[in-house]
Amino acid sequence: MIIDELIDAIAAKGGNPSVIGLDTCVDYLPDDMRAKCNTLSDSAKYIRDFNFALIDTLAPVIPAVKVQVAYYEQYGVEGMAAFRDTLAYAKKNGIYTIADCKRNDIGSTAAAYARAYLEKGAPFEADFVTVNGYLGTDGVKPFVDLCAKNDKGIFVLVKTSNPASGELQDKKYENGKTLYDSMADLVDGWGAELIGKYGYSSVGAVVGATHRAQAEDVRAKHPHLFFLIPGYGAQGGKAEDLAVCFKNGVGGIVNSSRGILCAYRKDKYAGLDFKQAALQAAIDMRDDIKSCL
Repeated sequence: MIIDELIDAIAAKGGNPSVIGLDTCVDYLPDDMRAKCNTLSDSAKYIRDFNFALIDTLAPVIPAVKVQVAYYEQYGVEGMAAFRDTLAYAKKNGIYTIADCKRNDIGSTAAAYARAYLEKGAPFEADFVTVNGYLGTDGVKPFVDLCAKNDKGIFVLVKTSNPASGELQDKKYENGKTLYDSMADLVDGWGAELIGKYGYSSVGAVVGATHRAQAEDVRAKHPHLFFLIPGYGAQGGKAEDLAVCFKNGVGGIVNSSRGILCAYRKDKYAGLDFKQAALQAAIDMRDDIKSCL
């Protein structure tokens, strides 16, 4: 089962529960690459080159990458080709892939979105895709069905890392239950038939590192949910806060994007090129998280 494979990959990389977010745009490229980005096609080419170089460098250390589709959509068809190629290149190099698309709709439209990412041989095939479940079951079932058919996984938004997430997700019903906990209940149900040998389902939850109390609440009530944990680093999430997402060192995978992509711009990594700075930042992230688990 795909969730077991991801957990095994984390163990094989020295117990490194981190995923590198390839949220790559022209602004994040080194000066020599950025200067050549005069057209959409140029931009897509150098973003692809940058991503491939990072994948080559980071493959021995990281178990997974998360590729955020919006960063590629802004460069049009050429950008989406770079998105496709990045997912495929990571998979070719033995890295598990998360297409971060937060897709959602209902009925046949949801099924079309699901096929784009979770069908075998799909144009943007990934191991996992992020899904917005706040339209309800009919917006998620097509994704779950393909998870079962093709041994894929999804991460459903439960408690997101953005500062304003509480405006809706922390709202309470009359019985005191929060909206995010109600969503976690649904995610549990959707993934009940896809629980692997480690006790986690291939239908997981997005739970931000920036909201420790809520993350601890979800973990305590939902032991079968494997977390995709955004918000570490640039968004302010700290290893000691996200440790509540884990049990016995297992239970989630932690994302960092800008902290790795732009590590070469930090004083801490002065003198290193973008590849070596990213590698050292990824190692530092791994060691930081593991020290708190």
